[in-house]
Amino acid sequence: MPKCPNCKKEVYFAEKVTSLGKDWHRPCLKCKKCGKTLSPGSHAEHEGEPYCHKPCYSAKFGPGGFGRGGTESYKY
Repeated sequence: MPKCPNCKKEVYFAEKVTSLGKDWHRPCLKCKKCGKTLSPGSHAEHEGEPYCHKPCYSAKFGPGGFGRGGTESYKY
């Protein structure tokens, strides 16, 4: 039985969501930065961790000066 990478509990077929080559519980597939629940295939990945496309992945790993304004807009 596969284990969820987030909570480390067994993932049964009825509750399984596959993303990033792993099986997750639906509520466990969350953005690493903001905690928003993600759906398979509609998110970005960095070093095996899921992130929502905007604003988290873009602000954290995008080119410098990209963002919504405020503290996430610039990389120092």
